[in-house]
Amino acid sequence: MNWFIDLITKDTVAHTVLAYSLIIAIGVALGRIKIAGVSLGITFVLFAGLAANYYGLHADHKVVEFVKDFGLILFVFSIGLQVGPGFFSSFRKGGLFLNMMAMAIVLGGGLTTLLLHYITGTSVPILAGIMSGAVTNTPGLGAAQQALNQLAANTGSSEIPDIAVGYAVAYPFGVLGIILTMIITRKLFSVNINEEAASFRQLQNPAENLPEKVSIKVTRPELFNKSIGEISRMFDTPVIISRILKDGELKAASSEIILNENDIILVVTRKGFIERIIKEIGTASEMDLTSRSGSLVTRRIIVTNHEVSGKKLGALKLRTRFNINITRVYRAGIELLASPGLRLQLGDRLTVVGDEQSMEKVTEQLGNSLKRLNEPNLIPIFLGILFGVILGSIPIHIPGMANPLKLGLAGGPLIVAILLSRYGYKFSLVSYTTASANLMIREIGIVLFLASVGLSSGEKFVSALVSGDGLVWMGYGIVITMLPILLAGIYSRIFMKRNYLEICGLLSGSMTDPPALAYANNISQSDAPAVAYATVYPLVMFLRIFVAQLLIVLFA
Repeated sequence: MNWFIDLITKDTVAHTVLAYSLIIAIGVALGRIKIAGVSLGITFVLFAGLAANYYGLHADHKVVEFVKDFGLILFVFSIGLQVGPGFFSSFRKGGLFLNMMAMAIVLGGGLTTLLLHYITGTSVPILAGIMSGAVTNTPGLGAAQQALNQLAANTGSSEIPDIAVGYAVAYPFGVLGIILTMIITRKLFSVNINEEAASFRQLQNPAENLPEKVSIKVTRPELFNKSIGEISRMFDTPVIISRILKDGELKAASSEIILNENDIILVVTRKGFIERIIKEIGTASEMDLTSRSGSLVTRRIIVTNHEVSGKKLGALKLRTRFNINITRVYRAGIELLASPGLRLQLGDRLTVVGDEQSMEKVTEQLGNSLKRLNEPNLIPIFLGILFGVILGSIPIHIPGMANPLKLGLAGGPLIVAILLSRYGYKFSLVSYTTASANLMIREIGIVLFLASVGLSSGEKFVSALVSGDGLVWMGYGIVITMLPILLAGIYSRIFMKRNYLEICGLLSGSMTDPPALAYANNISQSDAPAVAYATVYPLVMFLRIFVAQLLIVLFA
């Protein structure tokens, strides 16, 4: 039995693996338990880590710090890869509002901290540490500590308060408080998660923009003897003519075919334009050309060829080269119209109409190899992490600030992942990962991060609680955590009519809190929280660090 005693007591690699495995397994299992219909999910790993550390389970400090940072990098990087393709369009649609609300939350937390200082008389350095824990922002704590050290050096003071204790006390409820705010907001407005997810998809891609097909009989005399290509160019919205019934023969609709009276064409366009298209071409036909096969077949072909990824559909000239039509593109659960300006991405599923021989050539061009999609693209991912760490380590000097600001090990990789997933094709860097692979990386990263925080904070957390000031500081942390985000959540829902899942992402991002985002992703099964989180995160990370230093510089 000596070997087993050595395993659980000696600080070895095996002991560290045992500690992490035990904490994560217990935390995930307990997180599945629902109380009043609510569970904390993998966030419970944090509390399992706190309990394990308090009862004597330890690991090497340097190892814990590495695992914590590496886990965080994996989590935020996978989030960036997930939301990157839709990030910039979401920023145009609602990014300004989200960032303004996030800024209000950050400044609201700073003002709440100052009010607590003037009301209770607690020192600003201690409250700055409590605020950093309450908003789950470790870089903010580091910035406050650096500013405090600089201030002590300038004044010749030898007494520097240990603000990390306030951080340790406030941090656990900082995580829990954001989740509680989501739950309160959900109950307060009787939110139906499935309806909110459907509403977000509708918001991102309105029903009138969804592809719709219709068979139209050509009866307008001014269109007789015109080519299909000419007619397609008549409209200011993409109009795809995929099939034509001409003299009783069903054909693929190439651009050169001339239209005559009573020809029937199958048109695919945006749903909101169907009535207009019918009026300008002729009359709706009761004949469904999709039910008539002839020599034509319809297939869904998956884009797996790296060489076509990132290229515009029109630039590939598939229609003219192979005499086929691409009518729709299915991407990330959304059906898009196959317009010439649409850039293809790996994993896109294209609805293609043509004959068997042409279909084989198009399949060869696009790839259609599930095996190729399942192969991980490790080089772009680790290059992305490399450049993300470099970006996060670049000091940003602000006039009047004692210490430079940094995006850190979370902000840098997140930004690089977003850029890599959106523009990587320009540098032959394919960062595509399957949904299951992305989820696996994300979940492993967040549980490693949470377990590390618990392992490094359990003893401080409990000792601070049992001391005279611990519970009071926790109370201050609860106020700093919940007051700004609860007000922001209610305002966003009542007055701005924002989607609940988007609000969850806003609250998680404004508090730079990956566990809260993991909870939001878990309950929603949607990209909505992650998109909002990524939209506000860079600005918030900067502001959190700035506000923490400002409190010390101006009020300590």
